[in-house]
Amino acid sequence: METFLEFLREVLKGIVREISAFFFRKNVLEKKKTTPRRRKQRGGSRNKN
Repeated sequence: METFLEFLREVLKGIVREISAFFFRKNVLEKKKTTPRRRKQRGGSRNKN
């Protein structure tokens, strides 16, 4: 009985670890922008006078 409880505890620890790693990847690592945003260039020519 005791070995079954240890086995169950290890399985639950693995499940919790995988779930927390999934949410960490989703919330922290994927929030990074892949390319930096550039400002939109305005059309037309600009002359400084």
